[in-house]
Amino acid sequence: MDYLDLYNFWKTDEFFDIVTRNELAALNLEADEKEIEDRFYRDLEFGTGGLRGVMGAGTNRMNKYTVGKATKGLGEYLLATYGSELCKERGVVIGYDIRNNSEYFSSTAANVLSSMGIRVYLHAHARPTPQLSFSVKFWNALAGVVVTASHNPKEYNGYKVYDEFGCQLVPWQAKQVIEYVNAVTDYRTIDFTGNDSLISMADVTDNFVAAVMKQIRYDSKEAKADLKVVYTPLHGTGNVPVQKALRLDGFIQIDSVAEQVVPDGNFPTVVSPNPEDRRALELGIAQAKRTDADIVLGTDPDSDRVGIAVKVADGKYQLMTGKQVGALLMDFVLDNTNLTSLTHPAVVKTVVTSELGTEIARKKGLTVFSTLTGFKFIGEKSTQYEQAKINGNLKQDYHFVLRYEESYGYLAGTHARDKDAVVSALLICEMATKSKAEGMTLVDKINQIYAEFGYYRDALDSFTLKGNDGLEKIGSMMSELRSGDSPFEHTAQVIDYSKAVEAEPGFGTLPTSNVLKYILIDGSWIAVRPSGTEPKIKIYYSIKGADDEEAEKKLEEFQNTIQAKLGLK
Repeated sequence: MDYLDLYNFWKTDEFFDIVTRNELAALNLEADEKEIEDRFYRDLEFGTGGLRGVMGAGTNRMNKYTVGKATKGLGEYLLATYGSELCKERGVVIGYDIRNNSEYFSSTAANVLSSMGIRVYLHAHARPTPQLSFSVKFWNALAGVVVTASHNPKEYNGYKVYDEFGCQLVPWQAKQVIEYVNAVTDYRTIDFTGNDSLISMADVTDNFVAAVMKQIRYDSKEAKADLKVVYTPLHGTGNVPVQKALRLDGFIQIDSVAEQVVPDGNFPTVVSPNPEDRRALELGIAQAKRTDADIVLGTDPDSDRVGIAVKVADGKYQLMTGKQVGALLMDFVLDNTNLTSLTHPAVVKTVVTSELGTEIARKKGLTVFSTLTGFKFIGEKSTQYEQAKINGNLKQDYHFVLRYEESYGYLAGTHARDKDAVVSALLICEMATKSKAEGMTLVDKINQIYAEFGYYRDALDSFTLKGNDGLEKIGSMMSELRSGDSPFEHTAQVIDYSKAVEAEPGFGTLPTSNVLKYILIDGSWIAVRPSGTEPKIKIYYSIKGADDEEAEKKLEEFQNTIQAKLGLK
């Protein structure tokens, strides 16, 4: 059927609920044909990142039926892989965030799986994505699902799948699930009724926080009591676990942004609930100015990312980038860890993360591993070494001290296999405390690091090209880049991750990914990557210079060069 046939089918077939049919009936074929086409020109793709899309009626939207289709496919995969007895015994954990329809979609998924004879542990409250990762291991489940669109606009929602180790599915796993999802061609085969005897409501928040507390690195209660913190969960899930962890660690001056503590999937006080967007912390910074706070923390709706602003002087607050915070955490965590007690300490980062943190790690004698973009690949690294050790195939054991990526995501500890803003908030406050006790801010501290390792200017440009036309244009951009020479002078190396790129010895090659990275003679690099979940093309810059002025000048030059090449200027 073409998109108009599908539209009419969804609008009239009584299998679809009255809310869905009324929503579609309200569209006018003449005035809204482009909208109808966008809703039905394809199935919302279940890719390596699961589902993510605008909510609404249609095959290309997040709704009860597309969630049901994905869940039925996941259930069929689990039954075929593990068998009905194990699926009934170990089951699936389902979590959700505060977005509109997240709780509804999580209940929908629970009903579909339980109707298939699969046990479900359903989170009793909206909680952070890393808590879902923790819960999978806590319950010894076969898989996990979390309903979230992270920091996307309010119109979006999503559906991510985790394996039995609490790690997001990586491509080779997702490929198997996708085959089962795509095999669900008739929505009427999905049973939404549910089996209550197989659904348990679960809340392991206290267990999760207890696991986070094992990462404490700085013990001065007096100094912690002196740190003044402003915290905003940006209407999301972070408030309960972040505040619990900080207070248990001895932080008593925590001032919440009252307007943003209230869970609200409409995110009424922000343009975007993304701590990477400087506007997201405006209310927090304004409150910090009134209270003379030392630091502002903001976690995104599913609390796997955290952004910060630091008081510098005269009531001014400076936002810090994810790569700066990654380098600061690297320095702090390694300085406050007994590395001699660890067997082969190591860190893991992505290929589009600044090299500053890795320079710090290598100077302290750690091994550095790089993965493809996406924390699922960082989580996979832990699983690979854990399983190799269990199977006796590993000659050298590694202890992963810190894992981090460029987009404000960090993880210390083994309690989760996904980035965790709860443990990150704890460690950020601890390192801010230590710096304050030494008469410094975190800005002073990063400048110390620059003085030792060189100045890095990191940036990210993201361009949204909506609709099918936008996706085609993004594909053309990547093809054009691959067909020609590097657009940058003084290029030392071009790495095309769509081809085989060697991983560390013993683990073959990295999975292929649609990423191009240009490494320049001076150590700077630029990477171009389409988003895996949104109609965006992203350009990452890590510019090395003698000082801020030189790095900023280089950055502007490289931005102009690549954007002109791609027709984005």
